[in-house]
Amino acid sequence: MALDAFVLILCLFAAGKLTARLGAFPAAGADALNLFVLYVCLPAAVLRHAAGLRPEPSLLGLVAIPWLLLLATAGLVHLVARALRLAPAERAVLLLCAPLGNTSFLGYPLTAALLGRDALPYAVAYDQFGSFILLTTWGFWVLARYGGGEPLSARALLRRLLRFPPFPALLFALTLMPADPPPVVASLLDQLAGALLPVVAFALGLQLRLRLPRTVRAPLAAGLLLKLVVLPAFALLLVRPLGLAPLPAAAAVLESAMPPMVTAAALASLHRLAPELAAALAGFGVLVSLLTLPLWGLLLGPGPLF
Repeated sequence: MALDAFVLILCLFAAGKLTARLGAFPAAGADALNLFVLYVCLPAAVLRHAAGLRPEPSLLGLVAIPWLLLLATAGLVHLVARALRLAPAERAVLLLCAPLGNTSFLGYPLTAALLGRDALPYAVAYDQFGSFILLTTWGFWVLARYGGGEPLSARALLRRLLRFPPFPALLFALTLMPADPPPVVASLLDQLAGALLPVVAFALGLQLRLRLPRTVRAPLAAGLLLKLVVLPAFALLLVRPLGLAPLPAAAAVLESAMPPMVTAAALASLHRLAPELAAALAGFGVLVSLLTLPLWGLLLGPGPLF
């Protein structure tokens, strides 16, 4: 299943890139596909899999990992920025894209592919209580700090949370959604959630730019090294002290190894924060992760690791 998922990503990447080169897709086509994923596929995946979450001590440790990785990222990005003499906008992009991973669009289907469907509820917990809340708190603070925007109040942050479609879906899944819904409902949600991977891969192919300015290469390499290697290695060191059971531990490490979040890169670009670097981190991050994620999957598979 993992091999099939990666072959599918590569084929749809190529199809999206070819479609963009031929001009056969509207200019706003990628945005439309991403909105479809945001408003339909992601809520369906959350409803289908978050209902399986059950209170357990290891879940608290799992949710703590992305927040601990954020603390590590802040220090590491400071060192990288000094060593490479990065501009403030480049520092801001690394502060956004290094701790925030593509833990839903790619994280859900690839966690299922590499670790099995039983790991999906833990991927949902990591994404919703980690990546998503980090985006709407830390992410928006970075944008306000470096992008010249106004600081966000707690009320504004809460409003953004409630308006982000996967979050109301999460609240419903945790309170009212049965763990075993009627077969018709389960089948519908499975099919909508299954569209995540092909739609996102094609949309990323539409947006990917292969030629990079020379000034972008060093911060790009540093950002990808942090996101795909250093931070998941740090997460691997945390799972034992936090007392995670094997499956949530593997899911947490794999989620931490996902490429940079496309939404975070898009927000950086919208705020005119090193848009070339932001786009490169999102696009090349996915491509490089096609090599790193299978290695993490092998490391996290059944065996004596945990």
